[in-house]
Amino acid sequence: MKTSAFLYPWDVVGDPDAARRIADLGVQQVTLASAYHSTRALTPRHPRHRIVTAEHASVLYPVDEARWAGRELRPYAAGAWAPGDAYGEAAAALADAGLEVHSWVVLAHNSRLGAERPDTSVVNAYGDRYPWAPCIARPAVAAYLVSLAAEAAVRPGAGGTELESCGWYGLAHLHAHDKIAGVGLGDAAQYLMSLCFCDVCGAGYAGLGVSPEDLAAAVRGALRPVWGGSDVAAAEGVAGIEKLLGAELAAVTLEWRGGVARTLQESAVAAVRAAGGPGFQVLLHADPVPYHTGANAGVEPAHILGVADGVVLPCTGGAAGRLLPAFTPHAVGSSVLAANFTVVSGMGGAPGTLERDASLARALGATELRLYHAGLASAVDLAAVSSALRR
Repeated sequence: MKTSAFLYPWDVVGDPDAARRIADLGVQQVTLASAYHSTRALTPRHPRHRIVTAEHASVLYPVDEARWAGRELRPYAAGAWAPGDAYGEAAAALADAGLEVHSWVVLAHNSRLGAERPDTSVVNAYGDRYPWAPCIARPAVAAYLVSLAAEAAVRPGAGGTELESCGWYGLAHLHAHDKIAGVGLGDAAQYLMSLCFCDVCGAGYAGLGVSPEDLAAAVRGALRPVWGGSDVAAAEGVAGIEKLLGAELAAVTLEWRGGVARTLQESAVAAVRAAGGPGFQVLLHADPVPYHTGANAGVEPAHILGVADGVVLPCTGGAAGRLLPAFTPHAVGSSVLAANFTVVSGMGGAPGTLERDASLARALGATELRLYHAGLASAVDLAAVSSALRR
């Protein structure tokens, strides 16, 4: 099975040993970030630093000014964490070490955009904005994301791309000093708290025959017992959404949001393919539950495998048994089903069980492996990975 390790450019730039160290793990490919959200990252082996703080979402290469001239929304340049063409420099070093390089593009996740342009953000039923979550139904946002996908994916030397957050983002978010876990929310309540009520989404609901004001009131009413600690907070799945909101209103929200997500996914993949040309591989980080939000955006398995070349699925902690069987019936001969395993012990990964986990994933239909994240992992974790891959 082809195996690819995730990396940031700052894991490689300035470290003359990084590319060879990754190649020696036994992987064939690196999935290298070219557009990424804000983060604080450990670099445990770098000769110049130990912590890199990416202060805002940015592209990690020089943008094409002609592409973005006159556009309402455009990408932010990186700061000192990825100066110049950090992506290109890292990609060249990795290629020189014999590794195939694919780009890694984060799309609908951008807190700086939401802070500077609040009108672009998801708005919940209470009127609260989620600055980290651009509303993908808004035409300017969708146009920006599609153009970003094409530019950030097709970097010099890249043989393909992986698109993360290519769909709705919602309430769940790794936020600084997070304090929202006081009331546990199940799958259905998370969905209701992730619904958007901006003017565009409101018009979308109205077009399906439901007043957005009435829908927002229904959402608030459905969530009222949740804030009081009722066990309805634990409701799961579509049945749980219907229990909270009622079947008719639930269907309207699912129809609107599902259609918007499919359109973005189709448009982004088409734009990348047009820019990348024949043979350029396009994968999506995905979840087989269409209404799920976040980095692994909800998709319809049959639909997305007819649009993209495949998917990358977060399989750590036994999730392979839920995720892979949802996609395997819809795979064609060339479909990529990449099982993504966290191999950083400090982030909940289990590199010591990688051989067993990979074997199970393969038996369930996985065709490739992804390892998250070779730059963040300790030397002990990487040694376990290398040993597993050799075996």
